Amino acid sequence: MAGAVLCTLNIRHDSTMVSTLLKHSEAKLVFVDYQFLDIAKGAIEIMLKSTSTVPQLILIPESGKQSTGAKSGNMEYEHLLVMGSLDFEIRRPVDECDPIALNYTSGTTSSPKGVVYSHRGAYLNSLAAILLNEMPSMLVYLWTVPMFHCNGWCLTWALAAQGGMNVCLRAVTANGIFESISRHKVTHMSGAPTVLSLMVNAKAGERIPLPGKVAVMTGGAPPPSQVVFEMERMGFDVFHSYGLTETYGPATVCTWKPEWNLLPPETRARIKSRQGVNHLGLEEVDVKDPVTMKSVPWDTKSIGEVMFRGNTVMNGYLKNTKATNDAFEGGWFRSGDLAVRHSDGYIELKDRSKDIIISGGENISTIEVETVLFRHPAVLEAAVVGRPDDHWGETPCAFVKLKEGHELNGDELMTFCRENLPHYMAPRTVVFTELPKTSTGKTQKFVLRQKAAAMGSLPSKVKSKL
Repeated sequence: MAGAVLCTLNIRHDSTMVSTLLKHSEAKLVFVDYQFLDIAKGAIEIMLKSTSTVPQLILIPESGKQSTGAKSGNMEYEHLLVMGSLDFEIRRPVDECDPIALNYTSGTTSSPKGVVYSHRGAYLNSLAAILLNEMPSMLVYLWTVPMFHCNGWCLTWALAAQGGMNVCLRAVTANGIFESISRHKVTHMSGAPTVLSLMVNAKAGERIPLPGKVAVMTGGAPPPSQVVFEMERMGFDVFHSYGLTETYGPATVCTWKPEWNLLPPETRARIKSRQGVNHLGLEEVDVKDPVTMKSVPWDTKSIGEVMFRGNTVMNGYLKNTKATNDAFEGGWFRSGDLAVRHSDGYIELKDRSKDIIISGGENISTIEVETVLFRHPAVLEAAVVGRPDDHWGETPCAFVKLKEGHELNGDELMTFCRENLPHYMAPRTVVFTELPKTSTGKTQKFVLRQKAAAMGSLPSKVKSKL
C-alpha cells in the first residue's frame, strides 16, 4: 500500500551475505525480528565501511519483554505504526507488470540472483495455488515453507485471499509439526521433501494422531516415492508441485487421475513423484531440446530441458541483463532441469543439467539412483554426484546420512543398489556424512561435487572388485 517493493531475506544468511543483498536491493527499510538483530546490525556495520547510505532498521521486539530498541538506536515496529496517517492514499501500481517483490534465489549452483516478481504474476500464481491445493475458505495452514522463499510459494497471498489462519513455527521440528497440527486442527501445510522425511522418521513419542485429513504440498526437489508412501500411510494427502524462484514457486502439479486410485500404494507413490502439468495460471510448460528448441517425444525416454512461458514467469534478474537474456534465450525461460514426458503429457524430472552423470557414454539420472537409496530402511538422506574416473569419465558417488540407531557399510549399500539398478548406475563410492543444505532444504550438490572431485579416480584394485 505504501508503493514499496517487498524483499524477504533469508534468516539463515550471515551478516556478510545480508549486507551484500541489502546493498544490491537498495533497501531503505528493514524489519528485523529480535532473534536476528545481531545479524542485521553486523550487516549494517559492514555496509558502513563502503557507503554512508544504509537502511533504517525496524525492530520487532520479543513479546512480553521490554525492548531495548530505542536505546540501541533502532525504531520499533509499533512506534512506526503510530507514525502512520489514517488518511494516507494507497499507492497502487501504475502498471500491473510493475514489481511487487524481489526474491533472491537459494543459490544451489551459484551466488543468489535477484528475481523480480510483478503484481500480475503474483496475483495469478496465488489464485493458482488456491486451486492446486484445493484450499477452501477459512482453512488453517501450518508454515514449514520459509516465507522468504518465493514469498512462501505465493501462499502468503493465497491464504489472505481465502481468509485462512496462519500457524507459524520458530523452528521446524517433528514434534512441533505434529503438536501444531493437533492443537490448531491444521488442514493444509507445505514442505520440502526434507521436511516430509523429518515427519516420517519422527520418533513414536513425537507423533500425534491427525485430527483430520491434512493436505500437504511438497516441492523444491523431487520427493522420494518411499517418503510419499509413508506420509500417505500416516494419513496425509500429498500434492506434488514443481517450480523455481523464477516461476513464483509452484508452476506444475501432478494432477491426480481417478483411475490411479486402483493402483498399488507403491505405484501411486511413484506416480505422485512426477512433476505433472502446468497449473492454470501458467501459459505453458514444455520439455525441449535446448539446442534445436524442438519438443521431445512423449516416450518417457527422450530427455530435454524443462522450459516455461507465461505471466507467472519472472520479469527478469535485477541489475543482471546478461543472466536474464541467457535465461530467456529462444523465447522460453530455461529451467536448467532435465526431464522426460510421459504419454499423457506429464513431465518427470531426471536431473539438473549440471547434475547428470555421464559414465562411459551412458546418461545416469542421479534422481533415479537416489530413489533406490531411499528404499533402504537404514537411509535417512541421500545425494548422488559424479566422481571423476580415468576410464569411465565419471561414476556415481553417493553421500548418505543414516537413520539414528542404524548401522550400514558402503559395500552393503552398493550391493543393495546393484540388486535394484542396472550395474552401471549403481554407486561405486559411498560416503556417510551430513549433507550440506541450502536455506530452503535443498542439498548443495555443487559442494558434494567438489568433495567427489577431490577424491580423484577410483584405484584400479577397487574397480576390479566392482
